[in-house]
Amino acid sequence: MYNGRKCHSFSYEPQDPCDDFYEFACGGWVKQNPLPDGKSIWSTFGKLWQENQLVMKNILDDDTRPTNSVAERLAKTYYLSCLDQNSTIEALGSTPIDELLSQLGGWNISSSGFNVTSWKLQSAIELAQNTYSRSVFFAWMVAPDERNSSRHIITLDQGGLTLPSRDYYLNKTDREKTVTALKQYITQVGVLMGSNEEEAKTQAESIVNLELRMAEVTMPEDERRDEKALYNKMRIMDLQRLASFIDWVSFFRSGFSLVNISVTGRTEVVVLVPSYFRQLSVIIKDILAKPTGKITLANYIGWQTVNSLVGALAPSFREAQRVLQRALMGADGAEATWRQCISDTNNVLGLALSSMFVREVFDEQSKPVAEQMVREVKNAFKENLPYLNWMDDETRELAKDKADHVTDMIGFPSFISDRDKLDAKFEGLEMREAEYFDNNLRISQWMLLKNMRRLQRPSQRGEWDMSPIQVNAYYTPSKNQIVFPAGILQAPFYDKNYPSRSLNFGAMGVVMGHELTHAFDDQGREYDKEGNLKQWWNNRTIEAFQQRAKCFIDQYSSYKLNNDSINGKSTLGENMADNGGLKAAFHAYRGWLQSNTEFAPLPGVNLTHEQLFYVGFAQVWCSTETPEATHMQVLVDAHSPAKYRVIGTLSNSVEFSKTYKCKPTSPMNPPRKCEVW
Repeated sequence: MYNGRKCHSFSYEPQDPCDDFYEFACGGWVKQNPLPDGKSIWSTFGKLWQENQLVMKNILDDDTRPTNSVAERLAKTYYLSCLDQNSTIEALGSTPIDELLSQLGGWNISSSGFNVTSWKLQSAIELAQNTYSRSVFFAWMVAPDERNSSRHIITLDQGGLTLPSRDYYLNKTDREKTVTALKQYITQVGVLMGSNEEEAKTQAESIVNLELRMAEVTMPEDERRDEKALYNKMRIMDLQRLASFIDWVSFFRSGFSLVNISVTGRTEVVVLVPSYFRQLSVIIKDILAKPTGKITLANYIGWQTVNSLVGALAPSFREAQRVLQRALMGADGAEATWRQCISDTNNVLGLALSSMFVREVFDEQSKPVAEQMVREVKNAFKENLPYLNWMDDETRELAKDKADHVTDMIGFPSFISDRDKLDAKFEGLEMREAEYFDNNLRISQWMLLKNMRRLQRPSQRGEWDMSPIQVNAYYTPSKNQIVFPAGILQAPFYDKNYPSRSLNFGAMGVVMGHELTHAFDDQGREYDKEGNLKQWWNNRTIEAFQQRAKCFIDQYSSYKLNNDSINGKSTLGENMADNGGLKAAFHAYRGWLQSNTEFAPLPGVNLTHEQLFYVGFAQVWCSTETPEATHMQVLVDAHSPAKYRVIGTLSNSVEFSKTYKCKPTSPMNPPRKCEVW
């Protein structure tokens, strides 16, 4: 039960909410929640995820509890193979990865054997990508066609870097620390696989130099926000002219032949960043022209394959990775083996785990209450549209129509409660208890085949792209749907028994409004109600939208954390969603009050229910992190850091300043406020 004492823990010391509302709401939480050992980030999301992990551990560890389906048995088998209670993984050492590398033509800094004469780039890329599902040089998948969301199409994107952002390679300060750690990591893995240290260092240098060149031609995230500019449909024969470093028809046939789908030069694909593929082709051809070119490319492909599977190898390999983890995150990421195994199982067999989780702990009554809250937030969003004077009437009506067509999926898909339907989702997948490495390969290959089969199937709404256990939520533009998994429909985000409904609206209601607003942010607005990428706004309204968007870009770009400036352009969509979601949820709460009555104010808390709404919102984002983790978030995350998700959003809210009676001169009530929705 959420009581007054618990709510009062938001602040240790008197703090004016109009000075710094994040400190007001989260200062006490931060002091009470120091970073646990091994963690670089600790937040309300992380705490709830750990509670969900414990629920799953208790279920999976209980041998007296029956598993209701083949899918659930697969999940348990995979989990046990990860726990490795017989130390099989350690006993195998590098043997599993050596055998895989031999199939790829060997790796020059391992004992897997490498013959430079017989090695061919084409076959190495085909095997890595289309047999073992490793993203070397680039990424590809079958995805909904953004221009015709009822069908699927082959989609290619840039990729293939070890570090999480191009900036880690190109920024001098980052390069000195992080790239040095990356070289140490590659070197140590090479030594573990039989190389001498000096040779491993030399090859690590060549791998990193290649990735540096790839980083230079990788498009920055803040330049990837125009969905229309990313949609470049062409035939495979056109892709061949664009990037001729491999035979693309042969490449795709090597994959699609496994599912009996024909591919020709006239097969259509979407290339998200054509400039990357054009310049990548130049880089690879330049390297191949050198005497050691094949060795460099083979080492890169071998490294990317090893790195993607390090977590499934002996503990010594995972220990080598921690050098890089500490450089990137300020902590080594170590946690109890069972927790890592729950996370791994959820990543690959989340629907099967969710079946057990929902049966064990999910309160069925929460689902209709949450569905009603989504309706209330959606209605509040629509009721605000007539007050937006920057929109023309026709676009406003189309926006209302799109909001009406947003599908909401709450809790979990119904089929996970049906044994036969759940088992059908995992048809053809096998797991063996003492084969954790091979289990990971089996899952990757099974998922690749499943994805390729989509090419000849229609795209459908109602598919879940996230495990229902996950503490998260999302919006899918091509399906115009919002999803709120069972994992997040729990305190502190949501509890149907909270004594003040304001807390639910402030926390979960804002999350719901956030995801709904994504349908109308700078990227979501480019999709119509059916999820198709097309212009449905007139040019005058687009221009007015962009002027208001610039206000957000300027506002958030002015915020700094540890000398890192937030990128207001790359975080624009999330910042818009935060602001629009807060407004919709607050008005939904006020709408709820018109036909409902709140309880008396909480004992021990000198706040009104409307003031509690904003506390509920802010406390969702209470967190603490290392400076390195904050730096990474600024570089790679589309979201602003937690502190400014609170301060930035609330300082734009007129209702917040009225509720807390903030003076016009106070930091939380600036004269210039940004608003779109």
